[in-house]
Order: sequence, then C-alpha cells, then structure tokens
Amino acid sequence: MRLGQLMASLDDVTLVHGDLEADVDGVELDSRLVEPGSLFCCVVGSSDDGHEHVAEAIARGAVAIVTERDVEAAQHLEVAELRVPSGQARRACAVLSSVITERPAERLTMIGVTGTNGKTTVVSMVSSILERAGFATTVIGTLTGSRTTPPAPVLHRLLADAASVAQSLSQPGAVAMEVSSHALDQERVAGVHFAVAVFTNLSHDHLDYHGTMEAYFEAKARLFDDDVATCAVVWRETTEGQRLLDGRHGTSVAVGWSDAEGLEVGPRGSTYRWRGLPVQLPLLGRPNVIDALLASEAAVSLGVEPTTVVEALEELEPVPGRMEVIPGGEGAPLVLVDYAHTPDALEGALRAVRPMASGEVVVVFGCGGDRDAEKRPVMGLVASELADRVVITTDNPRHEDPAAIARAVVAGATGGARVLEISSRDLAIRAAIEDAREGDVVLIAGKGHETTQDFADESIPFDDRAAALSTLTELARKR
Repeated sequence: MRLGQLMASLDDVTLVHGDLEADVDGVELDSRLVEPGSLFCCVVGSSDDGHEHVAEAIARGAVAIVTERDVEAAQHLEVAELRVPSGQARRACAVLSSVITERPAERLTMIGVTGTNGKTTVVSMVSSILERAGFATTVIGTLTGSRTTPPAPVLHRLLADAASVAQSLSQPGAVAMEVSSHALDQERVAGVHFAVAVFTNLSHDHLDYHGTMEAYFEAKARLFDDDVATCAVVWRETTEGQRLLDGRHGTSVAVGWSDAEGLEVGPRGSTYRWRGLPVQLPLLGRPNVIDALLASEAAVSLGVEPTTVVEALEELEPVPGRMEVIPGGEGAPLVLVDYAHTPDALEGALRAVRPMASGEVVVVFGCGGDRDAEKRPVMGLVASELADRVVITTDNPRHEDPAAIARAVVAGATGGARVLEISSRDLAIRAAIEDAREGDVVLIAGKGHETTQDFADESIPFDDRAAALSTLTELARKR
C-alpha cells in the first residue's frame, strides 16, 4: 500500500519529509521485527523508546517511520517520516495496522472480554457457542500468545487470518478476544469496534502498572465506551459492574445470580435454569457459572438462539488450567489446577472447592515477581482463612528473590490454616498431594495452563498439571 494512502487514515499527522509514493508492506513497533518494506512506529514505552531504534529499523529495511519528535536527520534521510503529536504513536500504529491489513475487524463479529478474572473462560465459552451457531470462530488471549492481547501489528494480522479462514469456509467470522487493561491503556485495540463487550469483575491486580484501582478501572472502562462497543454485557453484582452500566448510553445487558434460577453446584458441575431452559454445566464451581451466564448473554446479543446456547454449554470441555481436574484414581484426593493468581480469584477458587471436600482443603500457590507486590500478603491471608493447609511456594519469581516473595506471602497468612513453605514448586506439589487423603481437595493455584517457570532471564519447563499427575500416578502404583 502506498504511504500516502496510509497517511490519509490518520488525523493530525504531518509529512516531515520523504516520498508518499513509497510502497509499505507492513507495520511494526518493534525494530527487531522490521523487514524490508516496513513502516516503523516510534512508540514511547515505560522502559524503552522507539525513537532510539530508528537506525536499526532503517538498517533492517524500513521505508517509513512515524515519530512524535525530532530524530537526528542523519539516521533517516533515506526514508519518509510522518509526525504525530506526542503520545499518539501507539494509536497511529493501531490504525495503520488495521489499514495495511484491509481493516479485517470490519469483516468480523468482534467480541471483547475484559476483567481481572474469568476472561479466558468466557472467551472460550463464547467461541464454543458461536461455533455451534455456525460461525467460524477465532480465539485470541492468554492461551494463544505470549500476551493476553497482542500488539496492534500482530493483532491485525491475526484478524486478517481469521477473516480469510471464514471467507474460505463461506461462514460468518467471529473473534472472541481477551482485552487486557494494558492493551486498552496502550491503545492496542484502537479503531476496533466490538459488537459486544463483556465485563467479568475487577479486583486487586496490575497496580505495579496502573498505580491505583481507579486507574485500573478506568483503563478497563474504555472498552465500554459507546463508540467502542455496540452492546455491553456486564456482571452487575459488583460496584464496578454497576458503574459501567450506569455510564452507558448504548445497549447494555446486566447479568447477575438471579439469571441462574435454582442454581445447584456440585462435584460434577452445576445445574440451573436460564431463560426458562434447564442447563447442566459440566464445569466445576460458581465462578464458571458466572462465566457461562456472561457468555450466554453475549451470544444471545449476537442473535444466537437460547436453545443453541444451552446445547453448547452442556458440551463444554474444561479450559486448560481453569479448575482442571487431574485424575488420580480410586482412593486419591481430588486435585485441581487453577490459574487463580489474584486475591479475588484465589478466594473464589477456594470457596468453590470447599463444598467438594469431605476432608481438608489444601492450597499450593506463590506470587509472581516483578509484579504487584501489594497483593502478596493479601493472598496469604485469603489462603490461610479459607484453606485448612497452605503450602507457599515459588511462582514465576522473574528478577526477584523467591524467598523474599514467599516471606511477604507468609507475613499475611495469619488465618487459622497450617502454613508450610517449600521453595521448590515441584516438591511443594508433591508434598501437598502425598499428605492428602481421599476426601481432601488439593488446589494448585497461580500458573494454570503455563508450561514454564521464569527465573531472571531464564525460563525452565514446568507444568503444574504434569507435576500433579506424576505424583498421583506414583501414589496409585503404591496403592
């Protein structure tokens, strides 16, 4: 596409110098990914500045750059330069990424899900329902990439692929995607219009980035602006959910516990009536009921028949690492792996498993490094108040001292549970399962589907599910 066509899609942009007839093949904001024919956007981040990588981008073949300020002319005389106001390069990158891929979001039904917890499950459920309704669906989120919401250039390439697949199948295309607060704050989805936006909840997380809960909420709330989403489906049972509903002028659907009539939650799933129809949800715990209600209403808002919704719900498979049961055989404790890594999610998971235990509830968890340190003692308190035994271990320490992280968690664990600290996550899981009996529930929380542990600049293979299954298999041989 000619640079002049791309430039026309931006507001408040100036050609500093260069040729608007230059052919642009793609858009990038990471200089390491630039290829010949790329347009490079100089995005200013919290720890890096794209303006400092212009020389590298040009050396790799960039034919144009988008800047927010002057860069030494000697670095880029051979390429065209577009100038946008300070702080606008991210939005420009998103818009240009959409245009260069022929605006794929406009050819798809877009469903965006945000909230602290539950995004992955809701997205998976929405995808399953829409598939049953005849859509060619694509999921974008925690389970599909290194970031919950990918950078704009990657996102629009994924959307273009989704639109192409749907067209080849002669089916309507839909994308169910998780939209993180970071992505909203950094305008990764700028210019994408969502047919429906879903809000699950808001609890303590990511304050290392946002600073305050109010700033965290405001970032999430951007997805529900009337010009961003046609319909909002919101869990109304929280203060933040009600605030979103009160601030909307467009179509809104308020979802709450009253929508699950006669709810019964058991060790094999939940049963309830929704829109007059009986539902047998094969997923464990009340949090999954919330997610199912939100996904159901999101689908109905898109024109899916309630009976089709129910049929899809009753055939759902567990989402990897979300209240996932690890089989142990006769005589073994019930072992579950869950991604719960915030105080609210951990509380929800522990309250969900308590009715499944005829014996004790045991929880194994840790907290990540280089992230929101304030939640560590809070999670220690939640675990020690709601479990009978707590094993505190290592999560993804990244560049922090694992022992220091554990001390912060232990400091908050002042409830009535017996607390044990085992630094090795493998040994912690093994000890928790070996000490448990039939009738006990062992909840392994924090990492869920993840298959690595991050230490400083090294990632080592590790999977909670594999570690738990290995221990359960060994114990079964001994029985």
